[in-house]
Amino acid sequence: MMDPRVMDPDQELVRRAGLADGDVDQVVGVLEALRRWRETERRMSEASRRYMKLGETDMRALRFIIAMQNHGRVVTPGGIAEHLGITTASTTKLIDRLAAGGHVRRFPHPSDRRSLAIEVTDETRRVARESVGRSHARRFAAAARLTPRERETVIRFLDDLASSDEDRHDEQSHHDQRSGER
Repeated sequence: MMDPRVMDPDQELVRRAGLADGDVDQVVGVLEALRRWRETERRMSEASRRYMKLGETDMRALRFIIAMQNHGRVVTPGGIAEHLGITTASTTKLIDRLAAGGHVRRFPHPSDRRSLAIEVTDETRRVARESVGRSHARRFAAAARLTPRERETVIRFLDDLASSDEDRHDEQSHHDQRSGER
């Protein structure tokens, strides 16, 4: 239940001044639609990871490798580490897991003999395209059906949500640091 009239009747957290009940109903509808979308996205992502027997970081690495290959770019372990923001040791373990699962193969870098190149296997590319690719195509089609003005509104709304969550995260980090100083 996301209705502040039920969860916060005294408006201690959610201020509703100036909003008619119909406006609050619409706001609640937006929040409930976001919850449904997040839940659907989580289930689909979990199903893809389970099917491919991969974790979230592994899937992010595969998406990165596929995207770079699509643009004719050679992918190196260092490029993967930088993209994911993980250490080279963690990247080595990640590539070992992906190679053992038949998702990637390593080969000598075409122009730098000190480095390796990483490539997604044809089977993993096919499976990713059928699952993640189709899901992305549906999201793209939904966004394309919006008018340019509606897209701008959605972008502004989602950016506002993202920045409010970043502000909350920054506040929590600051609080945690101050608590550790005592």
